[in-house]
Parts: sequence; C-alpha cells; structure tokens
Amino acid sequence: MRVAVYREEHFNAAHRLYNPAWSDEKNDSVFGKCNNPNFHGHNYRLIVRVTGEPDPETGYVIEFKTLSDLIKEHVLRHFDHKNLNLDTPWFRNLNPTAENIAIVIWNILRKQLDNRLDLTVRLYETERNFVEYPAA
Repeated sequence: MRVAVYREEHFNAAHRLYNPAWSDEKNDSVFGKCNNPNFHGHNYRLIVRVTGEPDPETGYVIEFKTLSDLIKEHVLRHFDHKNLNLDTPWFRNLNPTAENIAIVIWNILRKQLDNRLDLTVRLYETERNFVEYPAA
C-alpha cells in the first residue's frame, strides 16, 4: 500500500550554460541564448514526490511540513535568488542544465530521507519545459 506525497516549491535563479572545454563558437552553437556571459534567469517550479508505505501509527508517508522544511533548508536556501554558477558549490564544475539541477536536488534531498522512501524530483524551467529525475 504505497502512497505518493507531493510538495511544490518555487525558486528564482540565474545561470549560464557553458562548457569551458569548448570554443565560444561551439558554446554559442550548442547553448544559444543560454550561453550569455552575463547569465540569465528562470522562475523554477520544483515538485518533489516522496513515495512509501504510510506509517501505521501516524498514517503519514512523510508529514507535509517536514518535507517542506527539508526542501527549504537544503535546497531553496542555497538556490533561491542565487547565481547557480557562481554562488553554489554544486555548479562550479557542473553545467547547470535543468537536468543537472534536478539531479543535484535529488542527491541533496536523498540524504535527508529514510531509505524506505522513494524520491522523484520534477523541475520546471519554464511552463512548457521540465525534467524529472529519476526518469520513469
């Protein structure tokens, strides 16, 4: 009897997609406007799904406030209103694509959850563009 619990959060962040091993021309060709050396920003929509068996004593898979607090403390505090390339240690050597941001968030939150719980991170970079990790 597994149940999925969802929490939606939002954060605003700037980034630049750039591979330092490539020429400026190749970076422009692959990343286009997202390669702007002055960065650009997104209003990210984050949906975290935790799946597991409800606890027989509480009825919770995970309490909503607990999940909210984990996301705020371990993700939003580090990502919201930040330049992901410059202000966070995770993207100093990792291109902050939506895919990589979702994987990093998953890794951060995975460490905070009981191993009996499954975790999925869905990240919307725009209304129409989103990624999910792990993929179904």
